[in-house]
Amino acid sequence: MAKPFIPPPRAVFASDPGRSRGRLHGESPSATRTEFQRDRDRIVHSDAFRRLKQKTQVFVAHEGDHYRTRLTHSLEVSQVARTVARVLGLDEDLAETLALAHDIGHPPFGHAGETALNTAMEAYGGFDHNAQALRVLTRLERRYPVFDGLNLTWETLEGVIKHNGPLVRADKPLAALPVAFRDYDALQSLDLDTFAGPEAQVAALADDIAYNNHDIQDGLRAGLFEIDDLVDVPLAGKVIGEVMAQYPDIERDRLISEAVRRLIGVWVSDLIAEFQRRAAEAKPKSVEDVRALGRPLAAFSEDIAERQKPLRAFLFERMYRHHKVNRMMSQARRIVRELFGLFLSEPETLPPPWRDKAKAAGDDMTKRARVVCDYIAGMTDTYAIEEHRKLFNLEHWV
Repeated sequence: MAKPFIPPPRAVFASDPGRSRGRLHGESPSATRTEFQRDRDRIVHSDAFRRLKQKTQVFVAHEGDHYRTRLTHSLEVSQVARTVARVLGLDEDLAETLALAHDIGHPPFGHAGETALNTAMEAYGGFDHNAQALRVLTRLERRYPVFDGLNLTWETLEGVIKHNGPLVRADKPLAALPVAFRDYDALQSLDLDTFAGPEAQVAALADDIAYNNHDIQDGLRAGLFEIDDLVDVPLAGKVIGEVMAQYPDIERDRLISEAVRRLIGVWVSDLIAEFQRRAAEAKPKSVEDVRALGRPLAAFSEDIAERQKPLRAFLFERMYRHHKVNRMMSQARRIVRELFGLFLSEPETLPPPWRDKAKAAGDDMTKRARVVCDYIAGMTDTYAIEEHRKLFNLEHWV
């Protein structure tokens, strides 16, 4: 029998909430929570986080109750991130916070919505979901009497926008970044030329683990492909074969769930082992050492990284390019494009207070476009569909 898990001591390079670089607007400490726990709670209670319940991953939110949404996906990512952080001696609360916040800047309709918004905003600074997350967390959420945004710690903001690595590089100067990054950098530098702390790196790969596996489950549930189609796909096929050999008469839904459970375990174990190997090699003594390493500590092994490529290619072809998904995404792009065009040309059709913001922009089309972009980016799938129906369906009079 396996021994019960005993968490290791805190790693010397873990982020420490007691030594946070602080918040843009100073606040008194909490008597009951660490600084990272406060950040987590602010995100959970935010309007933007609640709206994730009706923002799509692959399937539009109204397609079915069991498909993942941005909200359920974020909860799954947070579970994986906390588990990995606990084993590695990192700060679990910060890892959880970053996992919960990582999709908060996404518009409705997933990547299709982002593509449509970026195209519509091409002449006005573009759209980037990472930059939008920073806008949401530092400007658009309005819950407190003395500042806009959630006034999160430096470590949380850094982790949200740098989870995939440095933003400023030799081939990409600060001036080339979306305006949201440049504007905030003028207020508080987030060291955009370094890697994020270890908790953000773990949360980023927890995201990969979650979507790799839930896309398999959602694709099978939707009938976009069958279990037999996965038999020859590395990683997935091997695990499915093991489950079928151990339980020859297992019913389909149980087979899928057990295979996905085991696959998550494969990725989690590999991430932990590779992180520990890199940490033993680099020997960082502080979180600042992690940021300055020049490469991430959190990574998958070369073996798993290679073996997951065919799986991602399979999902791309059989799921993301499936004609049913393509039709949904085509509709989604048209909805976003037409809403943007109408609101930009006729800002008086915006609801208050968005109409007032657009009016305050005057003849500055870049500012007006950003107001329209913020409004659309904050929509859920269902709200965007309903807004489009109200404004473009001639049988639906206002």
